[in-house]
Amino acid sequence: MTDQSRIFGRLSTFTHEVDWEAAYQADLPRLYNFFRYRVGDDRLAEDLTAETFERAWRNRRRYRHDLAAFSTWLFTIARHVVVDFFRRPHPEVSLDTAFQVADDETVEGVVQQRSDFERLSILLARLTDRDRELVALKYGAGLTNRAIAQLIGMSESNVGTILHRVTQQLRAAWEEKP
Repeated sequence: MTDQSRIFGRLSTFTHEVDWEAAYQADLPRLYNFFRYRVGDDRLAEDLTAETFERAWRNRRRYRHDLAAFSTWLFTIARHVVVDFFRRPHPEVSLDTAFQVADDETVEGVVQQRSDFERLSILLARLTDRDRELVALKYGAGLTNRAIAQLIGMSESNVGTILHRVTQQLRAAWEEKP
């Protein structure tokens, strides 16, 4: 193998093309749910999801398919986006402003759903940052334990053990009377 072909082979590793439309369709719901679990607000989750895709697009030349799957790279960016979000100061939003009902929903259904989500948000807030992130990656983003382990640098069995413990803890807390 000549030096030129070796260099070209390395360059092609860096310039691997990604089907952005397919990636967007596949990863959008998972990213949105990840952020929804992390921040507890639908609109904010939408904004953070958009910010993640924007950062990914701006840094698309840095993606290396030989180091990680595209979704792993994307979730790494999402983790940075959420850290940046929590570092910024946030204005308070009144519940009256935030509470809106779509035409096809009943008020009772929306109230129950929001009540459940608020209760879950309170339970999630009691978790450590690491546990909350694991729950968001597993149940919000729908990632496998293997993908989570690769993303955050833990063993797959450790991720599974922690998630099992946290899930049991959340179930027990949910079943207690509020």
